[in-house]
Amino acid sequence: TVPAHARARGKRKPIDASLPRVRVEHDIPDEEKTCACGCQLTRIGEITSEQFDLVPARAQVLQHVRFKYACRSCEGTSHEGPAIVTAVMPAQPIPKSNASPGLLAHVSTAKFVDGLPLYRQEGILARYKIALSRTTMANWMIKLGDLVVPLINLMHETQLSYDVLQMDETSVQVLKEDGRSATAKSFMWVRRGGPPGQRIILFDYAPSRAGAIPMRLLDEYRGYLQSDAYGGYNAAARRDGIVHVGCLDHARRRFVEAVKAQHKLAGSERGLAPEALLIIRQLYRIEKLARDAGMTAEQRHRLRNEKARPIWDDLRTWLDKNRNATPPLSLTGKAISYLADEWPKLIRYLEDGRLEISNVLCENAIRPFVVGRKAWLFSDTPKGATASARLYGLVETAKANGSGALRLPPPGLHAAAAGEHPRRHRGPAPLEHRATGDAKRRRLSPSPSSENNAAKPRSFVGRLLL
Repeated sequence: TVPAHARARGKRKPIDASLPRVRVEHDIPDEEKTCACGCQLTRIGEITSEQFDLVPARAQVLQHVRFKYACRSCEGTSHEGPAIVTAVMPAQPIPKSNASPGLLAHVSTAKFVDGLPLYRQEGILARYKIALSRTTMANWMIKLGDLVVPLINLMHETQLSYDVLQMDETSVQVLKEDGRSATAKSFMWVRRGGPPGQRIILFDYAPSRAGAIPMRLLDEYRGYLQSDAYGGYNAAARRDGIVHVGCLDHARRRFVEAVKAQHKLAGSERGLAPEALLIIRQLYRIEKLARDAGMTAEQRHRLRNEKARPIWDDLRTWLDKNRNATPPLSLTGKAISYLADEWPKLIRYLEDGRLEISNVLCENAIRPFVVGRKAWLFSDTPKGATASARLYGLVETAKANGSGALRLPPPGLHAAAAGEHPRRHRGPAPLEHRATGDAKRRRLSPSPSSENNAAKPRSFVGRLLL
């Protein structure tokens, strides 16, 4: 029995000190400020308590007023310029649009961060007397996707500068693809990488799941590639300079599925899946130990070789003992076959402390897209799917670097990314103009337990993402 005791009360988390404070003062009535002795009471202190408050959104209209000037004396005949001089309209993210940068950022964040479909945003904005159709907002998102192309190119360059990369993919439905039915499956491919402290997450829309897609996306990449066991990655992974790393989570899940089904079974097989999970659990405990201790890649590399490698040896002994004794078509048999087939890739994370034991971080990066997909269901056109890929990559990269909202890139982004002065451009730069210049991509060979061999990220990318 548990002895009687008072339950400890939970403590509230402190309110973020960066939030602005509004002081609301509460005083006693004037008639209570006089003591019974006839003297005035003196204030000797105060007690402060804090509450969260939220200021409701307020719609407004920005009126851009451009002043016009002319010379009443000579009426402009004294110079070769125009007789009337008008102030220049500041560059806008979408020229001639009635959407301010703030509204564009709001709609983008609501859809790509909060998973709010445009048809629901249409109704929400209508309550603020902002009459906008979902079609208009969809066109805005496509144009924003075009606007951020130079930034996406710079993110791609930064990602290629480091030799550790994770990949995953998930399905998406695109209604109006040429030559395909509206119910055909398309895919979003996700790459997670970049130097330490500069995580880059990129989404790419493609109409298929064929191996040609990762071949194209990884055309200039050299280094470690971590993925699940989907065969579409194998062709790219066989290239010179690419080392394929597996995902232990996928092996573990197969044993978990076997355990869930085995309560109906009898015999020796019933205990095999739990045995495997007990061994695998020890490997994850070592990863948690390294994570909680804030270990460097070098320290994690040493810890794994000291603690994890013997556990892998035990798992190999268990695998060899039970592989031929287990029905291959049973759930446990399939889990054992997966573990055996993927073994070289699964243990490869022991080579380098920068590598992860599983691909779960990339899966986590793709999860917001999956959650959003449940709400908006599909993309109407390939252009919309491409824009979604670019903007999801932008917001997930921002989140990975400590920001939870989409900060709209400045209107001069195209010119700035190209190394030119934004004021020289009166309109958007052509989309085929890549922001890479003549920079050569570094091709890094994997080096064990090294965390400082990456090229320093471009400062322009760093300023926009951090």
